[in-house]
Amino acid sequence: MGDVYFYHLTRRPLEAVLPDLLARSLARGWQVAVRGTDAGRMAWLDERLWLEPKDSFLPHGVAGGPHDAMQPVLLTTEAAMPNGAACLMAVDGAEVTGAEVGALDRVCILFDGNVDAALTRARAQWKTLTDAGCAAKYWSEESGRWEMKAEAGG
Repeated sequence: MGDVYFYHLTRRPLEAVLPDLLARSLARGWQVAVRGTDAGRMAWLDERLWLEPKDSFLPHGVAGGPHDAMQPVLLTTEAAMPNGAACLMAVDGAEVTGAEVGALDRVCILFDGNVDAALTRARAQWKTLTDAGCAAKYWSEESGRWEMKAEAGG
């Protein structure tokens, strides 16, 4: 059973944090699915990932193409992960189930701490997933670096 990590973004926006987390996941040998709630937002993230980081290449694609199964990082709004992802990164309040956490090596939920609705959604996800028996860790960058602030379940 995998863990779910909650990343509370307070200093940097999603497009600045996501490339680092994706690079670390790929370095572990994981295929990654990035699940959002809006196709337009996924297209926007696709553009950002082609531009950043400037000193390296982050292989990825948007779901719906002929090579979805071959993508190391697949951006999607769907529950399916045709690239065989071992890691799921949920953004913009995308749904994650306890069964998914149990089936994957890692689930990351990234949320904007400056948006009240995002905080409310993340709190609800924390409760739902920990109540389902998932091991969860809450990470905050409030101090300027990532620090684990809470741990539950497992």
